Parts: sequence; C-alpha cells; structure tokens
Amino acid sequence: MENGKIKIGITQGDINGVGYEVILKTFADPVMLELCIPIIYGSPKVAAYHRKALDLPTNFSIINSASEAGYNRLNVVNCSDDEVKVEFSKPDPEAGKAAFDALEKAVEEYKEGLIDVIVTAPINKHVIHSDSFAFPGHTEYLEEKLGEGAKSLMILMKDDFRVALVTGHIPVSQISSTITKELIQEKITIFNKSLKQDFGIGAPRIAVLSLNPHAGDEGLLGSEEETIIKPALKEMADNGLLCFGPYPADGFMGSGNYTHFDGILAMYHDQGLAPFKALSMDEGVNYTAGLPIVRTSPAHGTAYDIAGKGVANEDSFRHAIYVAIDVFKNRQNDKHAHLNPLRKQYYEKRDDSDKLKLDSVEEDL
Repeated sequence: MENGKIKIGITQGDINGVGYEVILKTFADPVMLELCIPIIYGSPKVAAYHRKALDLPTNFSIINSASEAGYNRLNVVNCSDDEVKVEFSKPDPEAGKAAFDALEKAVEEYKEGLIDVIVTAPINKHVIHSDSFAFPGHTEYLEEKLGEGAKSLMILMKDDFRVALVTGHIPVSQISSTITKELIQEKITIFNKSLKQDFGIGAPRIAVLSLNPHAGDEGLLGSEEETIIKPALKEMADNGLLCFGPYPADGFMGSGNYTHFDGILAMYHDQGLAPFKALSMDEGVNYTAGLPIVRTSPAHGTAYDIAGKGVANEDSFRHAIYVAIDVFKNRQNDKHAHLNPLRKQYYEKRDDSDKLKLDSVEEDL
C-alpha cells in the first residue's frame, strides 16, 4: 500500500470473454483511480484490441512490473511473449494459457509484496486446465499457492447477504459422501472468523441449510441432518458460536429469513449459488475467505454469449474492487487492534478480601 492507496492486482481472465470489457468499463470512471492503484496482469495488445473493438475510452499505461505502477492511471503488465489472437466467445486453449500466465505473474508479484490484493476476471475452467493448472478453479489454486496451509472458503456476497459453501466444485453424486461433521465445523469456523476479521461483525449469526428436502423430515427423506449436521451445529453452539439450523433451503430463502443472518452456509454449490445469483447477480462478488491473501472476483463467468457486444454490466466487477479494498482495510484495522492487548488480570483470594493482581506485577516491581 502506497500513500494510503491499495495496489490491486487484476488478472485478465479469459481474453475471449467479458473480462477486459468489465475491467475497462470500471476504470473509465476517474473516481475508481482515486480509490486504488490498479494493475492488470495480461497483455497490452489484447487490452488495446478490446478497447478498440468495444469503443471504450479507458486509457492505460504499459509497465514491466507493479513496482512501476503510477497513480491515477490504469496500469498493464505484459505477462506473455506469445501472440494471442482474440476470438470473442470462443473457448480456446491459447486463451486459457494466457489466463494462467497472468494469474501466475500476479501470484509471483504478490509474494514479492508488490501488490496488496488480487481481483480475478472470469476464466474458462476447461480451457485453462493443464499440467500447470490442475485445479477446479481460482479458489483451489490460490489455496495451494498462497494459503500457507490454511483452508479456503468461497463466499458469494452482496452487502450483508453472504452465502458460503461446505462443498464447492465437486460432482453432485459426491456431495453426500463428502459432507462430514468435521467438514461442516471447519467451514463454520472459517466463516465465523472471516465475518469478524474481514467484515467487522462482533458476534456473527450463521444460518446453516439442510442437505435434504424439508431438512430430511426427521429421517424420512434422508439421515444426514440427524446424524451429521445437527450434531455438528450443537458442538459449535456449545463452544459459543452463533450457528442455527439446519433450515430447508427453499423455505428459508423464499420466506426472506436469510435477511436475519450475517451469513448462510449452504451444503453444496448450486444450493447456495442459484438463489444468490437470482437475487444478486449484477452486483454479486465472489470472495475467497480463510486465506492470508485477499482475493475477490465478479460473481459472473466469462459470459461468452455476450462477449464482444459491448453490453456486459461492470457492476459486479466494480463491487469486487470495493470489497477487496474494504476487506484489506478491515484486516489492517483488526491487526492493529490486537497489537497491544491488555495485560491479563485475575483475582487472588486472601483471607476475606479479593485483591486485584496483575500477572506482570513482579516485573513491574
């Protein structure tokens, strides 16, 4: 962070999708350049092609590294020597390689301390997949490269509406066998910590959704609620966490009960993301909680169906920038607040009077 401005590393994503369009539209607004120092990891030529093809006014500067990034301007780091052809809406392995090269460079410069956070434009998981990127998505890649042993948690959010997932990018046939009491408790623990540290919520209230229809109907429609989810929640509640459920997903979302909680933990991908995107697609943000790095992305994908038409909505990407800035600052504030904790105090009973003692009294004397 330089002079109070956060350096945001932005990966270009799939160059045949809407990534560059939403990036360039976002930073066409000069106010955005006052909030942060944006650095695109990608290709100046590709950025220029998108700008011309979509008739966008956004200017940018070409730099070799984030260390050269200038204030009040959009910066682009060239991440590949390969000549890549832009073909809107086409899934192309060359575009996948370009997306990976940009991500790899951003991670490298983050490790060097040259950027503060990473915001990723959408990728095509099929074409980026290779021997170098054998991951279901950004989340799992960043967990391995920058997690330092920590586990990640995908959170889809818009304002106070936050949905996290117990299981992520796995086949539906594997969901039931993957869900365990320990996994649910792990996700609740990460979620609770993130709500406190990243969003400044003192006592987060977390709602947990059921796996089966009607929360299993007391075992008639499935046993996971009785044998796995309820025991997991009881143990967490006994340890002081405010977690409630399991709630049937349809009634919980349809009744608006989700508005009464700071976070909702869904059992699987579509159970959480389908209602979230129905309600908050345009301004939704994908946030990766639990890791040392702050990483966000827009809630939408490559949107091949509208790529190159100039009609992509940049709101989700702009909010991804906002969230990255807010979370980074919240973490800094949280860290500062815990730098000088109060000395531990205790009472020692002597005779019939209680006297306040300090654990460092001997050192003070």
